[in-house]
Amino acid sequence: MAKRFELIVFDWDGTLLDSAAAIVRAIQAASADLGLPVPPDARARHVIGLGLHDALSHAVPELAAVDYPKMVERYRHHFLATDHELTLFEGTVDLIASLHAAGHLLAVATGKSRQGLDRALGFSGLGPYFHATRCADECFSKPHPAMLHELMDELGVAADDCLMIGDTTHDLLMARNAGVAGLAVSFGAHPVEQLLAEAPLACVHTPAELRGWLEANA
Repeated sequence: MAKRFELIVFDWDGTLLDSAAAIVRAIQAASADLGLPVPPDARARHVIGLGLHDALSHAVPELAAVDYPKMVERYRHHFLATDHELTLFEGTVDLIASLHAAGHLLAVATGKSRQGLDRALGFSGLGPYFHATRCADECFSKPHPAMLHELMDELGVAADDCLMIGDTTHDLLMARNAGVAGLAVSFGAHPVEQLLAEAPLACVHTPAELRGWLEANA
């Protein structure tokens, strides 16, 4: 049977890696370190998926421009202290291996830095399965379509043959801006009602549901 989507692009944090809570804690701890108001969970969760500069400026609007480097340093200190303890969502390795074996091109589009993604791909063991990746420090950040445009250009895939999978509205808006289909997962950062408001092809609620949807539709 012909594949509906030649290229499947995954977000990383909150989609493949169960890391949303750790990101929230790191943002909040960095804010406290600088004596800034600690953002509530909902605001900190909302910025997951954006590039770090955009994420911190939205999550902590009181952050002065001169303090941005210190905020980044404290965020990275707190996140990297525990990132080796984070785990992939259940079944993720089998899912990615299965899609790869079925002949799909696989990619990652993430708000992480290149250094951060390479570190995560190494810890997880998933690196060899992905044909291309894009990060927020080498591209316009989500929801700008540049990451998807560059991935499609690199891999020679048309927009109609590409699927973007993510746990945030930033992922779905990037897909829309790139003319690409979007699939939402509700087990990451953003609440289901926000995801559904962006009219994805579907919104799946567990990693097992994600695999079932892809086996039936991708």
